[in-house]
Order: sequence, then C-alpha cells, then structure tokens
Amino acid sequence: MNQIPLAVPHMSGNEQKYIQQAFDTNWIAPLGPNVDQFEANLATYTGAKDVAVTNSGTSAIHLALTLLNVQNGDTVFCSTFTFIASINPALYLGAKPVFIDSEMDTWGMSPIALAKALKDAAAKNKLPKAIIVVHLYGQSCKMDEIMALANRYSIPVIEDAAESLGSTYKGRQLGTIGTFGIYSFNGNKIITTSGGGALVSNDAKQIEKARYLASQAKEAAPYYSHSEVGFNYRLSNVLAGIGIAQLDVLDERIAKKRAIFDAYETTFKNNAALTFLSEWQETFNNRWLTTVLLEDILPEKIIEKLAEKGIESRRLWKPMHTQELFQDATYYSENKEGSNADILFQKGICLPSGTQMTHTQIALVCQVLGQICK
Repeated sequence: MNQIPLAVPHMSGNEQKYIQQAFDTNWIAPLGPNVDQFEANLATYTGAKDVAVTNSGTSAIHLALTLLNVQNGDTVFCSTFTFIASINPALYLGAKPVFIDSEMDTWGMSPIALAKALKDAAAKNKLPKAIIVVHLYGQSCKMDEIMALANRYSIPVIEDAAESLGSTYKGRQLGTIGTFGIYSFNGNKIITTSGGGALVSNDAKQIEKARYLASQAKEAAPYYSHSEVGFNYRLSNVLAGIGIAQLDVLDERIAKKRAIFDAYETTFKNNAALTFLSEWQETFNNRWLTTVLLEDILPEKIIEKLAEKGIESRRLWKPMHTQELFQDATYYSENKEGSNADILFQKGICLPSGTQMTHTQIALVCQVLGQICK
C-alpha cells in the first residue's frame, strides 16, 4: 500500500527554468536576479512594503528581534502553542521567553492571557521587547485585540506566519499587520524553496537593514569593513528560483488545501468524536494542515491505526511551557481552570493534507478514520 504522507513538497514544473537561469549566468551565490525577483513578487503578493528572503524562517525571526534591539536579559512574549523555531531566536540573543496561552476560537495567542501578562510586566517595570504571535495551521490570531494591547503598551509585534502564507485577517495578508512578519519555505510548507524564509515589513528601511545584517553586515567600502555583528542568512539565488515558480502556484495550492479540508469536514460533520478548527470571522485560512480535536479517543490510538494503513498523521504542537528546556519559564494561561494549549495538545492531531493527494487517498483516510471513530 502506498504511503499517504502528512505533507511533502509539490513542485509546479516550472522551477527548472529559474534554476537553469541561475546556472547559465553563474549566479549561484546568495545574491542575484532570482533573489531580487522573488522578493519583489512576495512584496506584490502580500502587499508588504518590502521583503528580505532568508535561508530559513528561524533566521527571519532572529533578524526581526535583532532589529528590535532585543538583548541579553530582555523578555519576549510568545505563544506557547507553537514549534520551537518561534522561540529559539530569542534564546540566541539571551532573552527570556514568557509564554502565553491559546484561546479556543483560533488556537492562537489569547488576548485575555496576554493582557494579564502585560499588566504584570508593566507593574514590575519589565515590559517585553517584543510579542511574537503565531498564526497556527493557516488560521489568523485575533489581531485587533492583540494589536490593541501591544499598542497600549508600545510593544512591537512580530507575526510568525510560517504556516500561513496566503491567509488573511480582515482582508490583510498575515505577516503584514505587525511591525514585522515572517514566512517559512521549508519543505512541508504550502510553498517551498527546499529551505528558506522571508522577513516582511511596511518599514522599507528596516528591511534594508535586515539585508545588510543578513549579509555579514558588510559596509559599503572597497574592502571588507564591519561595524556590527552580522549573519550569513541570505537565500541562495538557486533556491530563490524555486520560490519564484512556487509562488506562481500558491493560490492553486491554497485551493487544494481548502478542498482537502472541506472533504474531511463534510465527511465527519455529524461525528461528535471529531471537531475541526473553524475559520474565525473575517479571516481566510490557507488550511496548511487539516487539524482535528478528538473526543474520548487518544491521539496515539488514531495515529497508530492510521499508520497501520500507511497513513501518516501527527500530534499538534507540544506547548513550549511544558518542554524541559523551558521548565523555569513564566506561563500565563487564559483561565484559572487550566491551560487551553495543553487541552489542544492532548486532544489534537494533524491529518494528511498534501496537495498531491488524490480523491482516492482522501477517501481512504476518511474511511479508516471513520472506522476508528465510530
């Protein structure tokens, strides 16, 4: 039986054109016309003033925090319900993460928990240098409430939209609402450059500074001159060529992702054992991965039974405040009764959502899942 993967890269067929151009012109370095075009195309698609493409989404977050002057001993507030790449760049800079619970409508950062954390931080005269909100599984956070709190305390917001390119909040592309936004083009994302990312902002001067920092902070001089610490974070011109072709089919990929989600949701609309993440009001979800919460069934059982049929599935993100690395970190839950993020982890799984999935494969997943969740 053929394996049905969770999500794998899906080439458009036009990538070789841009890769060949890079080889023909010998633009193999992390500079060149493909990089320039990919950045321009991303800016056009997202509506951001400017874009710097990077070698990963993680490095884009690192650049954003660096541009915000996050330093050793500072605090950074971040969603607890995320992948560790959202947090690691703060650790690189010696900052201390403070974790914020999810709310159950979008699974994103809880404005209620964030308000508690900011109130406490203000009382201690220890406000964070930045707030990193994570748009999970293609779904926007409640950005009006989060931005209102951030603006009240004058805290810049970084949108980790690694999973959410093409998703919108009230008509605006995710990643373009806060001070900075980041995207990931890792192999399992909705479009890929093999490995890569992007930093976006409506402040073009900051993006220009990001390019400078990402290129080893080389000064404009006829010799190698440096006055700041820099990084080797720029995207290869070869990989940027892949990105150009991938971005051309992004809307098609989103349509397929949403069709896969609709097939699952329609099949199980009357099954009380399964609850799908709904699209929050005035948002558009790219449905990067179809996620579901289980009632009275352990995720491990579902994952095991699906695997027996050659179907890959996966647990939702394990909250950061429960990770051994962060055992001493401060955590703000939305309510006293418990942690929403913990509930999501305990109940949730991701279903196969690759854009190459056939109708037969989708039907097989539904059949097996239906047999388990009778």
